[in-house]
Amino acid sequence: MEKYVILHGSFGSNKGNWFPWLKKELQSKGKQVSAPQMPIGIGKQNFESWSNELDKLAIGKNTIIIAHSIAPVFVCKYLIKNDIRVKKLIFVCGFNNYLGINSDYDAVNEPMYFDNLGDVKKYCDDIVCFYSDNDPYVKFDVEKQFADTITDRQIIIKNGGHINSESGFDKFEEILKYID
Repeated sequence: MEKYVILHGSFGSNKGNWFPWLKKELQSKGKQVSAPQMPIGIGKQNFESWSNELDKLAIGKNTIIIAHSIAPVFVCKYLIKNDIRVKKLIFVCGFNNYLGINSDYDAVNEPMYFDNLGDVKKYCDDIVCFYSDNDPYVKFDVEKQFADTITDRQIIIKNGGHINSESGFDKFEEILKYID
């Protein structure tokens, strides 16, 4: 049976943005969905603490991961480091090696970055990246570079901001087209 995992970003919550809406949408179709609350904050959020949470979910070949903001690069690093193959990756506003949001975000994001991002293609054949043309936190070129490194399946959301509640995304209908 397919398993869906929804991951939030830095200083985020599994109850924020469009995550609860998506979880409910998937569950209403009988899908098995996990949306763990990842450790957040300086001294708590890092690759190891997030890996420990993902380890509890038994990620594998029937898993579809939907991840936002810093979570996409974390997922890539996790899959590569642990030699885990998954069914599908759906990334929203992903980036790698980008410092400059602010010192707190830089401190918690930096441990997630790594050099061999393109290797994630060995662990998943179906990768989709969403990003917007006016993200206030991560520059368009940075999100595009992330997406270009891992997939040709890219969807740019016009005026989507960081594709979060702040940008009006308590629901994210467009993502449903790419989930099944």
